[in-house]
Amino acid sequence: MAIKNYDNKLSTANNLQVIFEDNHLLVVNKRPGDIVQGDNTGDKPLSEVAKEYIAAKYNKPGAVYLGVVHRLDRPTSGVVIFARTSKALTRLNKLFAERNTQKVYWAIVKNTPKKHNDRLIHFLKRNPKQNKSYAHIKEVPDSKKAILSYQLIKKLDNYSLLEIHLETGRHHQIRSQLSTIGSPIKGDLKYGFDRSNKDGSIHLHAKKMTLVHPVLKEKITFIAPPPQDVIWNLCQTTQD
Repeated sequence: MAIKNYDNKLSTANNLQVIFEDNHLLVVNKRPGDIVQGDNTGDKPLSEVAKEYIAAKYNKPGAVYLGVVHRLDRPTSGVVIFARTSKALTRLNKLFAERNTQKVYWAIVKNTPKKHNDRLIHFLKRNPKQNKSYAHIKEVPDSKKAILSYQLIKKLDNYSLLEIHLETGRHHQIRSQLSTIGSPIKGDLKYGFDRSNKDGSIHLHAKKMTLVHPVLKEKITFIAPPPQDVIWNLCQTTQD
């Protein structure tokens, strides 16, 4: 397996944190607060920042093609993959739709789970007005099955670091499921944490993603370091 590590390569024009790029992919480390794709806030999305980066680096005079493959919630951080060609986008969309990707997240939570390793199965029902998903033990109308596995990686004085492996990709899945077992993510007011982070972030990070390159057909793993803050830095002695 070829592993591409984040190598501190930053665009001086827009501070875009690039993990990996070739003719087919652009993989970046999303910062908390960035939106991946445009929404009704009118804020510049990460996709547009990435287009500007490509245009400047490769001196492209016309419109830059960049396909959005997946998204992360605005307050989260971590690996985001963009497609630089329509062929790559089509193949990546198929990979994601068929769940042929491996996603690993880190979450800093309060209240260490009673089980240090577990597989959680819930049925999530989304409330669009609240932009929130509710986890149920049994299936309810309009719910979708949500599955993840977690393990305790490190205990801090007031928090615990969990590593999470997603088996499904539902709206606010990790946030909702961890809250349901009594371990809300630091800063996540929407899902039961008692106070927000000063910058509006939550301590949920898309740490690693593994997939087959859509054109080269080689398995590749992208790894993104968490944001720089006191709590995340305490976790950096933990091995990838």
